[in-house]
Amino acid sequence: MGTEFQLGAQPWWVNLLWVAPFLAFAIWRPKRLQLSWARLIGCALFAIAFGFVEAAVVVYLRAATGLLPGYHGTLIDVQHMASDAYQQSQSIRDFPPSLLTMETFREAATMVILVTFSLLTASRMRERWAIFIWTFAFWDAAYYAWLWATVRWPSSLKTPDVLFLIPQPWVAQVWFPLAISALSVLAVLLTKTRPVPA
Repeated sequence: MGTEFQLGAQPWWVNLLWVAPFLAFAIWRPKRLQLSWARLIGCALFAIAFGFVEAAVVVYLRAATGLLPGYHGTLIDVQHMASDAYQQSQSIRDFPPSLLTMETFREAATMVILVTFSLLTASRMRERWAIFIWTFAFWDAAYYAWLWATVRWPSSLKTPDVLFLIPQPWVAQVWFPLAISALSVLAVLLTKTRPVPA
């Protein structure tokens, strides 16, 4: 039995994230971003690696709370046993309060890392904001890709997920953050300075 497609996220204000890529595009378009391909590729590689770290932490948390069937075996065992059994959006209520508190602080630390990275990577505020959006988008997409590669979760783009815990849980299907990430990458690419022909 498949999950029905859900258009929005909860709470309602999480849906305002759709505005971010379009607003960024509108702001950056008149005066293009001064970002080199080398910088964008380097930032994407950082984000992909950081996405793996985040995915590994989530796998460890699932195992620590007993929510990851087969984790005593190999990754193949986990992939066979856990992909359909685990429901991230429902498991949040089963987390011990101490781990939930730790997870909330981990999420805050993740945002500090991404913001600091963008501050250190570019000198002007508009490029810093672009690097943050770019890096966040690749990090978010890589997080889901690494989870699927290691434990075969999420089982589909319609799988519900807890996207964030601050200030309260944000819940949406996996397609939602991936679509916003794709639009964010597109906004940066469409407003990046074109190379000058030789």
